[in-house]
Amino acid sequence: MKFKLLQENLRKILWERIRAGDLTGLRLAQQTGFKQAHISNFLNKKRGLSLEGMDKVLVVQHLSVLDLLDPSEVNQRATILPPSDDDYENVPLVESVAATKPAIVQQHIHKILKFQKSFLAKLRPDVEGKRDSWVRFVLIKVDAEQAHGMTPRLAPGAVLLIDRHYNSLNPYRSEESNLYAVLKGHNFSIRYAEAAGRNLILRPHNPSAPIEVLPVEDRRSFSEHIVGRICHISLEA
Repeated sequence: MKFKLLQENLRKILWERIRAGDLTGLRLAQQTGFKQAHISNFLNKKRGLSLEGMDKVLVVQHLSVLDLLDPSEVNQRATILPPSDDDYENVPLVESVAATKPAIVQQHIHKILKFQKSFLAKLRPDVEGKRDSWVRFVLIKVDAEQAHGMTPRLAPGAVLLIDRHYNSLNPYRSEESNLYAVLKGHNFSIRYAEAAGRNLILRPHNPSAPIEVLPVEDRRSFSEHIVGRICHISLEA
């Protein structure tokens, strides 16, 4: 992949964060120490950044060069999971933020856990948009902040199996609400989710936790904010 394409992918990520309200050109200039005009020229393709400049932007925005690569290319070049030749599938337990990325790379994997292939095969996907290059199943361990809104259904340290090929708001079972990992800024929340107008309503299980409203831009779909459906919960790993 060429350096110019890496810069273009960085611009795309920064513009996505600006449109989502998570970033401004002024804030990025303050974070990096660059003049605001310098950042504006980069964002509007009037100039590029040096390697040192890109490094600064990646650091302050908590990005890696892996975030700038095409996911399918990363998947082709990296050995993500060891092959499974028995009745069990290898599923990676990853850092929470890594679960939001299309590709799962070795450095983000804490451990490999096994799930019966027959169990995973029975799970029905419901994909909206392009997710062919996304590793379907990942595991995350929730922290106290993520678990609070879902108490008592979730406890800190619970391990969640996320089906990232189920990012629609269609109910999996008619009698119960889907539990989702939903993108919020650079991380995500574990919530029930439903659409209301151009807003995504994130409902907690804990009655003392607030209901959150996530605005969705007209040109974006609700499914883009859905990391995946929580399809299995265990107490420890």
